[in-house]
Amino acid sequence: MVQLEVEVEESVWRAVLRYDCAHDFVHRDRYNVHGEQDKEELPLTYTEALDLADKDINDNWEVYKERFLRGIFP
Repeated sequence: MVQLEVEVEESVWRAVLRYDCAHDFVHRDRYNVHGEQDKEELPLTYTEALDLADKDINDNWEVYKERFLRGIFP
């Protein structure tokens, strides 16, 4: 599991984006500030998903954070 979290208040962190292989399939979970979740299945191997997650979050975390705080799914 690879996850991006942002601090929304002092010492309060919320998940923004999570790449995961729980439930026996690779997927990406997107969250909004209200905790609502969008799950997207990804047709990738576990290794491909890990590589994608690392690259995506490293390259785009600032955009995801800004959109999350504005109330938009990343």
